[in-house]
Amino acid sequence: MNDILFTVGEMPFSVGAAGIGFAAAALLLLVVIAVIIARGLGTGSAAAMAQAARADELEYRLAEMMRAQHEASGRVAAMGQALAGRQAEMARAVSERLDSVTHRVGQSMEHTTRHTLNSLRVLHERLGIIDDAHHNLTELTAQVTTLRDVLSNKQSRGAFGQARMEAIVADGMPKGAYAFQYTLSSGKRPDCVVFLPDQRPLCIDAKFPLEAITALHDARSEEARRAASQRLRNDVLRHVTDIAEKYLIPGETQDTALMFVPSESVYAEIHERFDDVIQKAYRARIVLVSPSLLMLAIQLMQQILKDARMRDAADQIRTEVMNLGDDLSRLRDRVLKLQTHFGQVNEDVRQILISADKIERRAGRIEELDFSSHDAPPGATVAPASQPARPDLFAMPRRELQAGE
Repeated sequence: MNDILFTVGEMPFSVGAAGIGFAAAALLLLVVIAVIIARGLGTGSAAAMAQAARADELEYRLAEMMRAQHEASGRVAAMGQALAGRQAEMARAVSERLDSVTHRVGQSMEHTTRHTLNSLRVLHERLGIIDDAHHNLTELTAQVTTLRDVLSNKQSRGAFGQARMEAIVADGMPKGAYAFQYTLSSGKRPDCVVFLPDQRPLCIDAKFPLEAITALHDARSEEARRAASQRLRNDVLRHVTDIAEKYLIPGETQDTALMFVPSESVYAEIHERFDDVIQKAYRARIVLVSPSLLMLAIQLMQQILKDARMRDAADQIRTEVMNLGDDLSRLRDRVLKLQTHFGQVNEDVRQILISADKIERRAGRIEELDFSSHDAPPGATVAPASQPARPDLFAMPRRELQAGE
C-alpha cells in the first residue's frame, strides 16, 4: 500500500493515499447531497417525491460509486502488487545482470592485465635488444669513424693496405719464403717479397687510390665524372710506373711484380671501367690484384715452392729407395738363413723325440720284468719278454714276507 502510484509535481501519491482520497471525495459528496435534501424539505410534496427519487438515485449512484471505489481500490492494490512483483523481478534481473557484468568485467580486466604484463615483458625484452643494437651501432659508428680517419690519411691508408697484405701473405706462405720491407740492391724496399724457387724475389706493393675513387663516386655532372676518371687513370698509371721502375731489376727480381689494391670494390671499379689502364699495367709487367686474387696467387706460389722442394728431394728419395732395396735383399738373405736354422732345429727336435720314444719303450720293458724269477727251479721256463703277461687290474699286489714279519 505504500507503493507510489503517481506523482503530482514533487508530491508522490501512494496506493493508500489514493484510496483515502477517493473515500474523502465520497463523504464530501454525501454531505452535499444531505444539505441539498435538507434545504428541499420546505417545498411541496411533489418536490419531496422528486427529491426522494433523486435521493434514491443519488444513493444508488453513491452505492455504485462505492462499488467502483472498492473495485478501483482492488485494482490499485493488484496493480501495486504487480508493480511490486515487477520491481522485485527487475531488481533481481538488474542484480543478476550486474553480477554477470561484474564477472565479465573482472575476467576482461584479468585478461587485459595479463596481456598488458606480457606486452610489457616483450617490450622490455625488445628494449633490451634495441639497447644492445644501439650499443653495437655506437661501436660500429666509432669503428667506421676510425676507419674513415684512417683512410683519409695517406700514411694510415698505406699502413692499412700493407697490414691486409701482410696478413694474407703470412697466412698462406711458410716462414722463410717471404720477407717484409726487403732491401734490394738498388736500396729500394718493397712492401713484401716472396722468394720463388730460383731465389729471385717477387715484389708486391700495396696501393690504394682512394681520393680518385671518392671523387669519381661523388661526381654529379658528366664533366666532373670525366675529370675524376682521368684523375683515377693517372693515379693508377703513376703507381704502375713507380713499381716498374723501382722493383723490376733484371737478374735480381722476377720479371713481374704485383700491385695490391686492398679493396674489392676499388679493384672491380678499375677492372670494369678502366680496361686501358689494366692493359698498360700488363704491358709494364705489373699485375693488379685484389685481396682474393692475392690469396689465390699466394696459394699458387706455395704449390710452386712445394713442387720445387719435391724436385730437389727427388735424388735423395731415389738414393734412399735404392738403399731400401739393398736392406730388403739383406733382410731376405737373413730370413732364408733363419729358415735353414729353423729346419735344422726341427730335425734335431725330431731326432730327440725319436730317442725319447726309444727310452720310454725301454723303460716300459724294464718295468714289465719279474724280478722273482731267480727263485724258480732250474728247469723252469721264463716267459719271453716280447709277450708280457697282462696284469690283472682288480688283483691285489702280491708281496713276499720278509724275515721277522
